[in-house]
Amino acid sequence: MVLYIIGLGLGDEKDITVRGLEAIRRSSQVFLECYTSILSVDKEKLEAFYQKKITIADRTFVEDNADQIYLPAAQPGTHISLLIVGDPVCATTHTDLLLRAYEQSIPVELIHNASVMGAAGCCGLQLYTFGQTVSIPLYEGTWRPRSFVGKVGYNRGGGMHTLCLLDIKVKEPDFGEMAKGRTVFLPPRYMTVNVACEQLIEAVDNKEESGDPYNPMETLCVGMARLGQEDQCIIAGTMEELKGQDFGGPLHCMVICGQVHDLELDFLKRFIVEGSTFKANDFISKIDTVDDTLKSSECEVEEPDDKEKE
Repeated sequence: MVLYIIGLGLGDEKDITVRGLEAIRRSSQVFLECYTSILSVDKEKLEAFYQKKITIADRTFVEDNADQIYLPAAQPGTHISLLIVGDPVCATTHTDLLLRAYEQSIPVELIHNASVMGAAGCCGLQLYTFGQTVSIPLYEGTWRPRSFVGKVGYNRGGGMHTLCLLDIKVKEPDFGEMAKGRTVFLPPRYMTVNVACEQLIEAVDNKEESGDPYNPMETLCVGMARLGQEDQCIIAGTMEELKGQDFGGPLHCMVICGQVHDLELDFLKRFIVEGSTFKANDFISKIDTVDDTLKSSECEVEEPDDKEKE
């Protein structure tokens, strides 16, 4: 009796680890969580490769019927697998499921895999120089939050890069149809780097004296699409430049750069838009200010008084 929570990686059915595949094949039931991320292949292709029938666990199912996933694993001899695109511990939804299983004393085994959190380093930016990850939500009518701006400012204030995860809308209800008594879902929507840049530009005043943490005309950013897949796309430039680039299909993410090391910049050059107007390290880091203060204090050697000289 084990609940396996298995990362599938970022590409296709073949990205599963050997350990993960063995766990799936010994499971009585297999669920696929499909609303926090997506793979490049459909359920039928996964079933053929894993040799197991898979039940889709959409948002409604996971949030309202999560006990149908973990409670069967409490039965002797019953193993359940929950498949997660990427890595199992990169979304709060999966943490909540873990806690519920632990409360029922159900053994849980995590089987990790590649995620966007690590794959983002393929653009050349060093992972240890990243700060808080932020989510950029799709704007809806007058609902136009900008809370992510403060986190970007916090990161860049420390010279750190910001990984931006872009919104996914899967199986969202059509409230107009629901008002007519029909249950209809809207087509899936995946935020693009282009839309993210437009929203990031809108979220700031774009004036030097405003104190905004980035300048859409100068701050270096990296847009990425379909990381871990054969046709992954990486393009670097300013937000104004990236909003006009073609990144292709989902999923997209982007990075707002902080302090860029020479080695990072050398790697990034192959992806930068031709004629880009970016300025590397355009934001004066608070770390630089602290360093300058420390250096100046180190230079000030206090002279001993006459008694100490004696």
